[in-house]
Amino acid sequence: MNRVLVIARRELGSFFCSPVAYVAMSIFLLCTGFSFLDDFAPGQPAEMRHIFEFMVWLLIFIIPVLSMGLLAQEFASGTIETLLTAPVNEFEVVVGKFLGSIFFFLVLLAPTLLYIVLLRVWGQPDFGPILSGYLGIVLVGCLFTSVGLFCSSMTRSQVVAAALTALILFLVTVVPWYAGGKANLSGIGSLISDQAVYRRYSDFSKGVIDLGNVVFFLATTVVFLFLSVKVVESRRWK
Repeated sequence: MNRVLVIARRELGSFFCSPVAYVAMSIFLLCTGFSFLDDFAPGQPAEMRHIFEFMVWLLIFIIPVLSMGLLAQEFASGTIETLLTAPVNEFEVVVGKFLGSIFFFLVLLAPTLLYIVLLRVWGQPDFGPILSGYLGIVLVGCLFTSVGLFCSSMTRSQVVAAALTALILFLVTVVPWYAGGKANLSGIGSLISDQAVYRRYSDFSKGVIDLGNVVFFLATTVVFLFLSVKVVESRRWK
């Protein structure tokens, strides 16, 4: 466990040395700030629902940029060989990098807590939907990051990793949401729409914590982490 935390701390530190991470953070906070105006408008329920739902769409573009170099950069520079010859295994490398990314994601979210203060000063916020919204967006961040880590493990190119991550996130988030809104789906189509990331997350933004949705995000995150471990294991012996 100590080795995992060392890798996580190393990865977290690398984000703070990366200009790309600061640009992504600036864009994220700027866009969420404008979105918050919808929740801060007179007559709107003080529950930050608009900003949480907007975050899901925004993370489709932010997470690929943040995760593209997690393993791709290691493979491209050859530092992965040094890392794996240390007393760590593939599982510890993958989990360590994942945790480092999630810690940075939490740093990314931290300034948005100011919005709660503003709502409290100017109104009577409903903290239930706000807390469940944050829980949901953290789970979405975990899933998206695990997808990005998986894509980063499959290539030496950070650009390819980012593009592939964005494509997968688009397919599991935007496409089912759009299809479900444009057609009366039934059977398999309805099932696919119900399993969409946005559909699963929307309950959290409404203040509903469904155990099935929590399990969905955790299970899919674990699956992509498992796949990442297997890819790193296979690439190690090439």
